[in-house]
Amino acid sequence: MRRLIDGCAAFAIAVAIWQGIVWFTGVPAFILPGPARVAQSLADNAGLILDHAGITILEVMVGLVIGALLGGATALHLVISPRARRVFLPVMVFSQAVPVFALAPILTLWLGYGIWSKIVMTILIIYFPVASTFFDGLNRTDRGLLDLGRTMNATPLQLLLQIRLPAALPSFASGLRLAAVYAPIGAVIGEWVGSSNGLGYLMLLANGRAKTDLMFASLFVLAFFTVLLYGAISIVAARVTAWATGESVPRE
Repeated sequence: MRRLIDGCAAFAIAVAIWQGIVWFTGVPAFILPGPARVAQSLADNAGLILDHAGITILEVMVGLVIGALLGGATALHLVISPRARRVFLPVMVFSQAVPVFALAPILTLWLGYGIWSKIVMTILIIYFPVASTFFDGLNRTDRGLLDLGRTMNATPLQLLLQIRLPAALPSFASGLRLAAVYAPIGAVIGEWVGSSNGLGYLMLLANGRAKTDLMFASLFVLAFFTVLLYGAISIVAARVTAWATGESVPRE
């Protein structure tokens, strides 16, 4: 509850500063519309914005689930197989030298203008953070616990499932928090490159028609969804972390 109150207060301050800039500078509305104008545009175009938001949300959620599963599976495979670490880990690191944003036109060329090019873009942008954080967590398991398990004749699979995996869940949760923030970025970038639906497409369309208030309204809907997604994943992650560490879930 305290975080919600603090967030609302920060939002109110930001809106007040925004309105103050509009008043004192007298900037034209087509460059920077005021909060009231954006709110009016949001109300007038609610149906249109929600239709496009549904497409973006679908792209984000499908990409987030697939990317998290692939990242988690990759981290487990790297821990289990030394050969995989020698072969795939350098490739993963090298892949981050290629700007993911530059791949959006290629994905659109290969997969078309439908939702799958945006879903794949979302997967690519969250895959490495999830895989790397989970892999680090699996590698940082308390050596004392592992030695204890070995003295009790635990098999490598038992060590992984009963010791290393629970200990690495907080790291996996951290990767999911990052993914919740990055996933909408990947979907919108894909929509900017080539799409006929989604909030990214709607923002480009509004910008081309000098409807800056509609563009800001779409942007705020995207930001609101991202905050909700991050909050939901943070709640789940806190419970998973508390279960893994044996601590109680903090209440704020």
